[in-house]
Amino acid sequence: MTLGEAVFLGILQALGEFLPISSSAHLALFPFFSGGVYQGLTYDVALHLATLIAVCAYFWKDLLKLVLNGLSKPKSEEGRQFWFIGLATIPAALAGYFLQDAAENVFRSPLMIAVMLMLFALFLFLADRYNSKLKSYKTYFPLAALMLIGCAQALAIMPGVSRSGATITAALLLGFSRAAGARISFLLSIPIIAGAAVLKLKDISLSEIDAPFMAGFFAAMICGWLVIKFLMKYIQSHSFDIFVYYRWVLGIVIIALYFLR
Repeated sequence: MTLGEAVFLGILQALGEFLPISSSAHLALFPFFSGGVYQGLTYDVALHLATLIAVCAYFWKDLLKLVLNGLSKPKSEEGRQFWFIGLATIPAALAGYFLQDAAENVFRSPLMIAVMLMLFALFLFLADRYNSKLKSYKTYFPLAALMLIGCAQALAIMPGVSRSGATITAALLLGFSRAAGARISFLLSIPIIAGAAVLKLKDISLSEIDAPFMAGFFAAMICGWLVIKFLMKYIQSHSFDIFVYYRWVLGIVIIALYFLR
């Protein structure tokens, strides 16, 4: 992997992780479009670790408040949110544990990725339309709502679903605003990305940590922070339509190339 490819993949990871377009789909599709060799899940996890740092840096005040209240005042609103987020991570953790082999092989078919991109884009489109008609929004995430959003997060084991897309879709359907849905989506990503990274770190050898590896890592981290900042501001006055249309177009292109080849 060249330095340019590494940086490109790092930026691609940051865009796909936080925008509802599926980072795992784009990383898996890179060799399909470029004709190169898949960079491997180890490098994918390293890029996820970089974006984990980005989301922690952006929401550090929220995280600090959640952790402190969760440990010292577990019955307070923010204290309960801390433990609820932990519980809501369980579905995705179980999906990752039991479906890891399928995630590395079966789910990475370009045709399946195209279908997931288009199908879950439709769900996001419909959820956004439903949400825009609501006259008021919920302000507190109870355990039941977070568990449902956590189940949606588990679907992201399939490339093309999009972890952020699935969780935001669920939040919109449950009556939360776009901003609230995006915020809880990012907070829910922290424990699941951290867990996946810790499990895979043992597979990374020092020989793999070269200049391209580090360049991709820092590109993902810096770009990730910028993407979060952009999205949180963008959705204040815009719908998710642009991401829906992008997913539909990408899905059509993948299917066309798949059968032409």
